[in-house]
Amino acid sequence: MMKHKQRGISLIGLVIVGAALAFLGVVGAQVLPTALEYQAIIKAAKKAAAEGTTVPEVRAVFDRAAAIDDISSIGGKDLEITKESDKVVVSFSYQREIHLGGPAYLLLKYRGRS
Repeated sequence: MMKHKQRGISLIGLVIVGAALAFLGVVGAQVLPTALEYQAIIKAAKKAAAEGTTVPEVRAVFDRAAAIDDISSIGGKDLEITKESDKVVVSFSYQREIHLGGPAYLLLKYRGRS
């Protein structure tokens, strides 16, 4: 009689791979909105640097753009505004925490400049 070698993944292996993919999907679904907000913040900072000439103007332009794009992580008061070679430069940094379960958190640090 010929013996056939079994090939493929076992049920336990399939469950483990499925659980890992589900975990990555849940974490990815929580990280994606923060990444989209970061892109909106960069866009608003560039707009504020281009349109504002004084510190209060830059903060006001950023706050108006933040209201339109629903930015809640930072506001105009959190921006660092400087001048480099006669151009306004807007920089920012902030952190977002995502609760994974129990005492575990995922910490995302965002930083950018116009």
